[in-house]
Amino acid sequence: MRLTNQELFHRYFKRWIRIYKEGAIRPVTLAKYKMTHTWLIRLAPRLRLCDLNRISYQQLLNDYASSHERQTVMDFHHQIKGAILDAVDEGLVIRDPTRKAIIKGKIPREKKTEISQPIRITNSYSSA
Repeated sequence: MRLTNQELFHRYFKRWIRIYKEGAIRPVTLAKYKMTHTWLIRLAPRLRLCDLNRISYQQLLNDYASSHERQTVMDFHHQIKGAILDAVDEGLVIRDPTRKAIIKGKIPREKKTEISQPIRITNSYSSA
């Protein structure tokens, strides 16, 4: 298979998942990589490997961050970064566009605490 820097990034990422991740990670983690792939198609359907630079990468992160919390954006970044670094090693991307990326995101919403079992209150001052 001949690799070229004209390939769409989301197609490269999908193949990268198949080659390096399937069978090597837990199914729940693989599902997260596949969700990242879906977001790449949605946010950057025409982004080619040769177009990956710090600005295009930062714009991708910013677009994702507009509807996600910071930690989720960080996870997205780490998943994509692995594939991009391999593309750099293969000579498909000239420089690492993930270098010095700024991770943004929505302010985390307040989480509701769930009580799975009722709390039993005991009287520690019981009379003897």
